[in-house]
Amino acid sequence: MIKAVLVMNTQGKPRLAKFYEFQPVEQQQEAIRNVFSVLCTRPEHVSNFVDAESFFGPDSRLVYKHFATLYFVFIFDSSENELAMLDLIQVFVETLDKCFRNMHTILDEIILGGQVLETSSTEVMRAIEEIARLDAASNAINLVPKSVSGWRSR
Repeated sequence: MIKAVLVMNTQGKPRLAKFYEFQPVEQQQEAIRNVFSVLCTRPEHVSNFVDAESFFGPDSRLVYKHFATLYFVFIFDSSENELAMLDLIQVFVETLDKCFRNMHTILDEIILGGQVLETSSTEVMRAIEEIARLDAASNAINLVPKSVSGWRSR
């Protein structure tokens, strides 16, 4: 199971933090600080896999990718494959590269409740486009007149 997904800049400021297991806000912030402190001290040539037991409990692993000024981090347990998680980060980044509308919506199309739903960037883009189309269609439907004065004349 995926425990958390974090996207943070190189100064440690979170751009996205999604936790799939309940943690109080203080623990979430502490976990983000701990993850960043580990990432910013790691040399470029070392593995992208880190034990995360000290901040996410037993059996926790962390995988990350550093793109430009952002760290993309997935924290997960032993039921997930490390290389598959690294590939999932790539799918997330590729999809964001195609459509940087709403990171949360894209992430929700890939992962729901800590379980992987979709591993194809193309399929995720189809779902995002369908959501945008339905949203535009629902905004076009106007059930209430724009002005109240239209009601008074009746």
